[in-house]
Parts: sequence; structure tokens; C-alpha cells
Amino acid sequence: MKEKFVVEPKTTRSVTMTIRIDNELNKKLDELALKSNRSRNELINMSLRYAFENLEFTEGEHKGNGSVV
Repeated sequence: MKEKFVVEPKTTRSVTMTIRIDNELNKKLDELALKSNRSRNELINMSLRYAFENLEFTEGEHKGNGSVV
């Protein structure tokens, strides 16, 4: 008897998104990618994780542009 070819639902671990970053940040990201032998994607994910884990909000007056003073 032949074994069945079982296809299970795909689990999504990542999403594709488009962002805009400053030229200066892009240059630094490229330099670090070359120096570390990591992809820009890996470095961005590492940076975001670090930022979220170390994020601290402060009390302040909201100016309406997304910033806290």
C-alpha cells in the first residue's frame, strides 16, 4: 500500500512589509550587515526585539503627532 502525501496547513511565522528608513540608517544597516555576516532582515528583527524588550513609556503631554513630550 502506498503512503499518503499529507499536506498540513502552513503556519505563518513572518509577514512581508514595506517601510521607509532614513538614508543614514540604511547605510549603517548595510555596513553592519557586511561586518556581521547577517542579513539586513536579521538585523532589523534583532533591533526591533531589543527595542520592544527595552521600551519604556514616560508620562507626558501628547502633541497629536504621535510623540510624547
